[in-house]
Amino acid sequence: MLVLNSVDNLLEHMKDVQNDVIELSNSSLLKMSNYIEKNSLEVDEDISTALQYQDIITQQLNGTIEAIDSMRECMEIFLDNENLSENSMLKLQDSLGNVLKEAKDKKNRFSGKTSQDDGSNDEIEFF
Repeated sequence: MLVLNSVDNLLEHMKDVQNDVIELSNSSLLKMSNYIEKNSLEVDEDISTALQYQDIITQQLNGTIEAIDSMRECMEIFLDNENLSENSMLKLQDSLGNVLKEAKDKKNRFSGKTSQDDGSNDEIEFF
């Protein structure tokens, strides 16, 4: 199905971008750590928080990649079958909905929330 192939190509591109950003984030974190160590700087609470945020960013990007991979796996199952019926599309929709729910639950668990929390008190916006 042409539409699903286009979506798959877009998801692959998004995954590539996420991996590039993770590499930049890791490089940035390493450079900051080396600078702190080289200059024998004391790590205060603000710097510690900034370093933790850098780690959170990487974890969230990895979570996005996991969600993309799960979506692509679900779509691949249906792309292999040439006879996509309405029932199959509904199953795909359910599968992708489950992937989204799992991604949101992982985000909420990471930020110390349960799935019943509305997330309105987060200081940081997550995917």
